Amino acid sequence: MSVYYTLCFLAATAITIAFVNQYIIKIQTTIAITSGALIMSIIMLVLGKTAWPELQTHAINTLESLAFGDFLLQGILGFLLFAGGLGINLPALKTQKWEISILVIVGVLISTAIVALGLWLLAYLAAIPMPFVYCLLFGALISPTDPIAVLAIVKKLGAPEQIAIQIEGESLFNDGIGLVIFLTIFAVAFSGTEATVSSVMTLFMHEAIGGIIFGALLGLMAHLMISATDDGSMELLMTLCIPTAGFALANLLGVSGALAMVVTGIMIGNWTRYTGFSEQSEKYLDEFWHLLDEFLNAILFLLIGLAMLLVEFHWQAWVLILCSVPLVLASRFLSVSVPYLAFRRFRSYNKFSVRILTWGGLRGGLSLAMALSIPAGVKLGAQGQFDLRDIILMMTYAIVLFSIIVQGMTITPMINKAKTAEKAGFPIE
Repeated sequence: MSVYYTLCFLAATAITIAFVNQYIIKIQTTIAITSGALIMSIIMLVLGKTAWPELQTHAINTLESLAFGDFLLQGILGFLLFAGGLGINLPALKTQKWEISILVIVGVLISTAIVALGLWLLAYLAAIPMPFVYCLLFGALISPTDPIAVLAIVKKLGAPEQIAIQIEGESLFNDGIGLVIFLTIFAVAFSGTEATVSSVMTLFMHEAIGGIIFGALLGLMAHLMISATDDGSMELLMTLCIPTAGFALANLLGVSGALAMVVTGIMIGNWTRYTGFSEQSEKYLDEFWHLLDEFLNAILFLLIGLAMLLVEFHWQAWVLILCSVPLVLASRFLSVSVPYLAFRRFRSYNKFSVRILTWGGLRGGLSLAMALSIPAGVKLGAQGQFDLRDIILMMTYAIVLFSIIVQGMTITPMINKAKTAEKAGFPIE
């Protein structure tokens, strides 16, 4: 079966789960789709081990043909981040620029270091000693919050504006710094590249700063072209060129396509929306991109649930799997609470801010895609019985599932408390 046909059937499956969820379970749509796909994966694994082994093999081959990592990182990521950028309120973002910048850079670095140190100690205790550079690699891929998961789940719950802007802005921008850290450690771990200050800064300037500059230029060009026509359909079609050709060109140039899409989306959503679009297309801009965003999110969260079929579980590593979730949550809490010690010296915040930013720091498809990019064949353990890629993928998958299903389903009461506190007149601490 072709990749196109596979995507068609996956989309239909995701939408069917969402439709049934409306009338039966009635939970957040993306959580329902992920949970439904997870149940499907478990059923296929059970049948594959018992009565129908061909089913598991066929399902795994079908998923591998999609190349999940490339499908996300080189494909639909551009659409999802551009749609997220369109919805950002730039004036509100400016009021939180220092908080977001510090959380993006300092927060990710703190989290990466804590996760790496914790994993190194846990691996030693579990008798699966892991070189520290691989622990840093895991810390880099799991520390940035996933903008897709955050925007798909947390944003829709209506958190107080101050908290919402911080968590949305952080999630949209921190994948850039996280990816730079990941690529740098990846080069050291697998290519023998020496990690020097100059090499790291060069990579950061080219990848992150280059992506921001490219996004600004792309946004300017799109603004001028959209402003030059009054054809509403043509204006909307031009926005489609941004996460397609624009995203592809950014990746070919070696700059961060993710950051480019966020910057361009913010420009189109806050500048072109009011000065470049005709009345007709301005009316339909949000509806068009909201529908496309919902459709692609449905496919992505279905694939996250089905990705269980690609994970080779080693139950001897149960200590690492069970401890990975609290380790990442603890690192997230420290990476948020430490900067907040400085923030509160200059501004007052909702007393639930740290708790919501910690519990709402969701991980998703981006972390899985980076974990899948790690090459197989690096052996761990006394007899070399464990594969590094399998161990990291197991921990990443456990964290992603916990993040989307458990954190996603339980963050609503916390956000409601924050809104109640703000309305009652005691929003700060």
